[in-house]
Amino acid sequence: MYKYSLIVMFMGLLLCSSCNQEETTLSGMNPERFSASVEGKPVRLYTLKNKNDLEATITNFGGRIVSLWVPDRNGTFADIVLGHDSIQDYLNIEGNFGAIIGRYGNRIANANFVLDGKEYLLPINNGTHCLHGGPEGFDRKVWEVVADCDSSLLLKYISVDGEAGFPGNLSVEIRYTLRSDNALEITYNAVTDAPTVVNLTNHSYFNLSGNPEYDILGHILKINADTYLPVDSTLIPLGTIASVDNTVFDFTTPKAIGSRINEPDEQLIYAHGYDHNYILNTKGDINTVACKVVEPESGRTMEVFTNEPGVQFYSCSHLDGSISGKKGIKYGRSSALCLETQHYPDTPHHPEWPTVVLRPGEKYHSVCIYKFGVE
Repeated sequence: MYKYSLIVMFMGLLLCSSCNQEETTLSGMNPERFSASVEGKPVRLYTLKNKNDLEATITNFGGRIVSLWVPDRNGTFADIVLGHDSIQDYLNIEGNFGAIIGRYGNRIANANFVLDGKEYLLPINNGTHCLHGGPEGFDRKVWEVVADCDSSLLLKYISVDGEAGFPGNLSVEIRYTLRSDNALEITYNAVTDAPTVVNLTNHSYFNLSGNPEYDILGHILKINADTYLPVDSTLIPLGTIASVDNTVFDFTTPKAIGSRINEPDEQLIYAHGYDHNYILNTKGDINTVACKVVEPESGRTMEVFTNEPGVQFYSCSHLDGSISGKKGIKYGRSSALCLETQHYPDTPHHPEWPTVVLRPGEKYHSVCIYKFGVE
């Protein structure tokens, strides 16, 4: 459990956006329960809307997507992401629901890497490895709000040299935009004053049924990828690239997530389901669908677009009912899915893969788009 100096305070009269002055948002979030001072910095809930009545709520604690309000084929709206009802829960309960992950999303083997001949040691928080930037990664930081309007939110964070062992002062800006075509676009930009490694992503947990009491094993998934990265028993890539053809990892054509998840495949056993990086066929083309998810009963769909070379598909096998989320619902195994667009895990140990090294004068730029629809 994380210990923070938390002073909950009412800030309603100070809010500059009229939609955030409502008692609750369309998705049922109460902004007052997110108004706080965390380590001396202001935290609050921000609400984005578009002309079609879609709504996204985001807190600047960890840049977390708290709720995402979208319709089904009958026009009935529901919240399709897992999370919590208050900032207190996000502070006190482990997990990165909806959060920005950095400096390095995914795992770095043995919590170390060498850059330009110098070794850097990182915090260990996943076996012997560093996962998602360590236990105090970007998901636990208060982000500065640079700009806030009806449909867009710009956040900034400066990660100082040596934070979590990573070199260089890294300045990061992340913009959330709820577009008129019912897409939530996340744009990441970063610069550094010294060579470093960067791999940012968003860790939203999706259940398109709108009810996380139901699992996602019946969701239909397509991933535009012919290959993936096999892992060892600690989920570190072996360094090989394998074809998905005739394996449990083949989602090149749409199929139910649960259709083969219980097969005695070594890779599935290691991850207790899916927790693997797919190498996308899209080659950085932001206009080509990287993944598509369909929830048959509601008809809700989600398409994923990105300029990243990979996506981590995670079937949320670690959720075991011990965490209670919004409305007191206990989050059980496979109650959501994650599609995290990113560079490959453990790339600092694999110079043959697309680089994650960022140097002074260069600009890190990543885009992830989650587009919602019905069929």
